[in-house]
Amino acid sequence: MTHALTHALLRRADDALVLGHRLSEWCGHAPMPEEDLALANLALDQIGLARALYGAVSVELGRGEDELAYFRDARGFLNCLLVEQENGDFAVTIVRQFLYSAWADPFWRAAVASRDAGLAAIAGKAEKETAYHLRHAAEWLARLGDGTAESHARAADALALLWPCTGELTASDPTEAGLVASGILPDPAALRLVWEATIARVLGRAGLARPEDGWMRTGGRAGLHGEAFGKMLAEMQSLARAHPGAVW
Repeated sequence: MTHALTHALLRRADDALVLGHRLSEWCGHAPMPEEDLALANLALDQIGLARALYGAVSVELGRGEDELAYFRDARGFLNCLLVEQENGDFAVTIVRQFLYSAWADPFWRAAVASRDAGLAAIAGKAEKETAYHLRHAAEWLARLGDGTAESHARAADALALLWPCTGELTASDPTEAGLVASGILPDPAALRLVWEATIARVLGRAGLARPEDGWMRTGGRAGLHGEAFGKMLAEMQSLARAHPGAVW
C-alpha cells in the first residue's frame, strides 16, 4: 500500500470513528426508543467501518487499530470538521448525518470499483450501510423541515450552523490526485455533483433553503480541530489510557 493511499484511508477511518462516537452519545437520550436504537446502529456501523479501515492501514503505519483510535492526540486525527461537531439538539444531529451521508454514500458506492482490491472489499460492505444512513437522515430531515414551525426553524438553524463545515467533503485534495487518476479513489468532482443533487432534492422535500456558499471552515484534514473535539477525544480515550495494554 502506498503512503498516499494509507493517508487517504486514515482520513476516512477517522471520519467514521469520530462520527460513530458522536452518534453513540445519543444512547439513552434520543427522542424516542426506536430512534435510540437507530442512532446506536448507525454508530456501530461507523465504528465497524473505522475498524476495517484502521486494520487496512495498521501494517503500513506499524500501529494497531486500538493504538490508532485511543493513543493519538487531536493533531494526529485527520477527520473532516463536520463529523466532530457537537450533537446539539436532534435537528443538528440529523442535519450533520444527512450532509455527511449525502457524500459518504456515493463515495463508498463508487469505491466498490476501486482498482485497489482491499479498498473495494471494504466499500462493498460500507455502501450498503451508508445507503441506509442517508435514507434515514433524509426521511427525518423531511419530517423536521415539513413539520411544525419549531421543527422547521430548528432544522433551518442546524443547516446554517453546519453548512460552513461541508467544504472539506467535496474539495479536491492534491495529495489524493494521483489516487483519483489511477482509479483507486473516486473522483471528488463527480461526487460533488451527486452530493449537490441529493442536497437539492431532500431540502426541496423538506421545504428548506440551501444556505449560500461562502466562507468554509477547513483544517480537519490537516489535524486542526476545534475545542469541542479535544473534549470528545479525552472522553473517548479515557478508559484505554487508564488501562494501557488491556484487551476487551
